Amino acid sequence: MEPVGLIAMLLIGAIAGWLAGQIMKGYGFGLVGNIVVGIVGAFVAGLILPRIGFALGGGTLAAIIHATIGAVIFLFLLRLLKSA
Repeated sequence: MEPVGLIAMLLIGAIAGWLAGQIMKGYGFGLVGNIVVGIVGAFVAGLILPRIGFALGGGTLAAIIHATIGAVIFLFLLRLLKSA
């Protein structure tokens, strides 16, 4: 992966993780944790969203929205596992 692509992935992950932490109140994990949550969220969204027919197209904004949706799903699953 090129350095620019890596930086873009980290920035999108950080933004998505922060947004998911804001949506799911009380589930922020700091900068590094939010980046990890955002990247995992992007992976989750990449698996789930195409199967249900949800697509926004390409671009940075679409990537942030997809990653945020996936991160919210990931945080929801973490909350379920933690309470069980």
